[in-house]
Parts: sequence; structure tokens; C-alpha cells
Amino acid sequence: MTEPTHDVVIVGGGHNGLTAAAYLALAGRSVIVLERAEHVGGAAVSAEAFAGVDARLSRYSYLVSLLPQRIVEELGLEIGLARRRFSSYTPNPADPTGGLLVDNGDAAATLASFDRIGAGADAPAWAAFYADTARLARAVFPTVCEPLPTRSEARLLLGDDALWDRFVEHPLGRTITETFTNDLVRGVVATDGLIGTFTATDAADLAANRCFLYHVIGNGTGDWDVPIGGMGAVTGELEKAARQAGARIVTDAEVTSVGPDGTVRYRRGGSIREVAGTVVLSGVAPWVLEHLLAADAGGRDDPDGSHPTPAEPAPKPEGAQVKVNLLLRRLPRLRDRAVSPEAAFGGTFHINEAYTQLEGAYDEAVRGIIPDRLPCEIYCHSLSDPSILSPELAASGAHTLTVFGLHAPNRWLSDENNDATRERLQEAVLASLNSVLAEPIEDLLLTDAAGRPCIETKTTLDLEHALNMPGGNIFHGPLEWPFLEDDAPRGTPAERWGVATRHPRILVCGAGARRGGGVSGIGGHNAAMAVLEAELDA
Repeated sequence: MTEPTHDVVIVGGGHNGLTAAAYLALAGRSVIVLERAEHVGGAAVSAEAFAGVDARLSRYSYLVSLLPQRIVEELGLEIGLARRRFSSYTPNPADPTGGLLVDNGDAAATLASFDRIGAGADAPAWAAFYADTARLARAVFPTVCEPLPTRSEARLLLGDDALWDRFVEHPLGRTITETFTNDLVRGVVATDGLIGTFTATDAADLAANRCFLYHVIGNGTGDWDVPIGGMGAVTGELEKAARQAGARIVTDAEVTSVGPDGTVRYRRGGSIREVAGTVVLSGVAPWVLEHLLAADAGGRDDPDGSHPTPAEPAPKPEGAQVKVNLLLRRLPRLRDRAVSPEAAFGGTFHINEAYTQLEGAYDEAVRGIIPDRLPCEIYCHSLSDPSILSPELAASGAHTLTVFGLHAPNRWLSDENNDATRERLQEAVLASLNSVLAEPIEDLLLTDAAGRPCIETKTTLDLEHALNMPGGNIFHGPLEWPFLEDDAPRGTPAERWGVATRHPRILVCGAGARRGGGVSGIGGHNAAMAVLEAELDA
């Protein structure tokens, strides 16, 4: 057995790894964080994506909902979040001169917008539906920084069996179609079950339900807020908290193997180095962790002297999205003259996301077809937070747009066709946008220092290469319920906190932990709590 050099070795300096490092260092543990990139943050970073243009975009992740206020307060994070007045705008794909604008600040205006698209009968159902998701959020979200409840315990916390069944037991598509009649309204609701999840809403495995649940429970409200200063400001605060607490952070350190005895090898400066922890926290995807375990030299012995049993090969995770960042000289005009661009882009702008379009796009994607009108969602960070732009850019009326295209699965991509497929996907995204705009989006693009249009497209394979996310899956793998099945093992702190692996000295602290998806810090917090609880039990 290798003698530990640190109490905790953390593999990966994403926001979850930094969260775990801060908590454990504050508790007096010696912590080292190994990050393969030249900076920490993982997907939660800001970057100048366009050469010579002073705009710092949230390059990969872009909104915050699941970061508990409890973590913010306990770590003393100075993070500003801007609440968006408008929830969403969705043009009618059959007639883009009209659309549904959901205005959180004006209930009467929202009701009138439902009437305008012929969905007045769905307005009361909409209000009741989201009152129900709010009840679900208030019951479930307080548990995410506590040991996992069982399914029965979580059901009792909600205290409404019918409501539980609608969202947890029955396919999301069934709940949506039983609740709403309008195709566009159904689609707006369904999108929260499909972000980063390649599935049909009526799939029997309920993957859409789990995705939907995490999208509506954040901080007990389900609101998605804009991080002031960009996502890099969130990571910056977590890095500062970890360093000030005493954690050691090593960048340009590519981990090459992890042993079940706590030994971690990494490459830095052209040489292989080694550290060992009493416990290892893995911020990389579980699929990646298994490869690091397999790479451990000859399969080291477990602490009990037994030879580690190789894991069964798991399917590689699959992401299913394309992300496009744009910088415009101004917001585009809409074909819908009744809605201002500031209102339409002030929340989530849904394009070609009627329910039948979403289901049809999934069916086409399964057959390898890029839909003619790719379902897309747009976020305009700079409307809520112009600080990510230089004063000159902001004064000029420039704006950033982030487009998230759905149903673009990683199975389409290979190293050989990635460039060509990226170009096709970018064209599909722009065509989808232009189908609801009164002017071509291409005409509004600013240019960088070399005269190139300010547009950047990231496929799932690009995410895998840049961020070590297998298959470009933004959740590191399939999402799991935020509770344990009644008969699931709960004998160890790691099991109770949802961070266990098959090796007792190795825990998951990243998005692959149960309840770990999104920019939340929950996976890091819970891994740290499991470590501290195990020490008390020892």
C-alpha cells in the first residue's frame, strides 16, 4: 500500500472539484487538485472566443439554477446572479408572425399571449402545472445537499401521490399531452426534459423525466439565472475559496492513472509524477475514471490485499447537442412585430420546438438525419449582464447569443467527419434562426481581428476533445433520480451521499455523481461530506 502524501487527491479542477477542495481544506484536510488544462473551471469558464474582440463569453455552460444558496454562503462566494424577467418566447413555427411570450412580470400580458396563439384554454393549465413543479421543487431541492432520501421518503416529503406519479412514475410525454392541448405550449414544456438528453418524451426509461426534474427544482423555484461577469466569475470564486482555504491546485497536470489504493499518476512538464491520497475524488466522468483505473500499472492491490476486479465495460455516454456562440452588432428584428427583440431574447428563445417538431426531430436524428429545422434555444447573456462586453461594445448595441441545438447526437460524429458535420450543424442552426427572423442573422455578425465572422460552433466531439467529456455528454452520463431506491445499499457514507464507486477509497465528485449534473457544486459538496462523515465513522 502506498503511503498517502495528501488526505485528498482530486482529479479534475472543474467547479465541482473546486467545491470539494474548498470544503475539505476548510475542514483542515490536506488537498491537492490536479487539472489537465492550463486553467481550472472545466465547462464553467469564460473566454474571449473571437480574436481581438473584447467579449468574454460563457463558452460552454451559461446559466445557473442548481447552485444551492447554502454552498454560496458556506464558502463565502461573492457571486451575482441576474434574474430574467421573461421566462421564454416561442414563435409559432406555422406562422412566425405570432408567438408565445411568457412574462414573469406581467401575468395579464402572458394570458393575452396565450390567447394570441389560440392557446387560451391552456393558460390555466400552464399556471397549475408550474405551481405543481414549484411544490415539487420545494420538497426535493432541500435534500440535494443532504444524504439521499429513499424513493419512499422522497414521496412522503412531497405528500401528494398523484403529483408524484405525474412527474416521477409516468412518462413526461404522457403528462404533457394529458395536461395541454396546444402543440406549441406542449413543446415549450417538453424542452426541459430534453436539454443534453437524447430521448423521446414518452420513452419508458423516463430519461426525459429525470432531466425535466433537475431543470425545474433549482433552489426551490426552478429559475435559471445569468451569472454576472459570466460563468468564469462563478469558477473564479470557487477557485479563490479553495486556495484561501489551503488547497493546492496544480494545472497542466494530466492524470494518466488512478489506483484503488489512492495512487494517482499524472504527466506534467514532460515527466510522470505520483501522489497518493487517503481518498481520491474523481471530478471526471465515471467512464473516464474506469479508463484511468484500467491504466493503473498492472492493476494494483486493493487495501485489503485483494486484486481489483476489472469493471464490466460500460457504454460510452452520448451527448446530443450542438452549441453555437455568436456576437452580433445588434439584436435581430423578428417576424413577430408584436414582441420586441429585447423581450424575445430576454428569456429563453425557443425556435422550432413545438411538441411534434421535437418528437419528429428525435425520430430523424435516430435515423441519422439532421432535421431541416433543428430545434434550438437561444440565450442572450448580454441583455441581463452587459459587463461581459467591453464598454465600447456594450455602448455600440452589440450582443452575445448562445444557441443550444437539440437532438444532435454524438453518434453522427467521428474524427474524420467532425469538421464537415460541424459546418452542416452550424448551417442548420442558422437556418432555424432565420426561419423566425425578419432579417438574416448572418448580416448582423461582427467580425474578429482577422475579418472572420464572430461565430463559434461546438459539437459533442469538440466537447470531448476540449473538456474530456466522453461523447460530449454534459452530465457525464445518464442522469439519475435524486433519491435511492428503497432496497439500494446505504451502508457507507459514500453510498448515502450518492458518490460511491466500486473502490472504497475512490469517490465521485463531479457531474457523474448522483445529483451532480449542471453548474451546481452539489457533487463536490456531497463528496466532501461523505469523506468527513467516513472519518467520523472510522
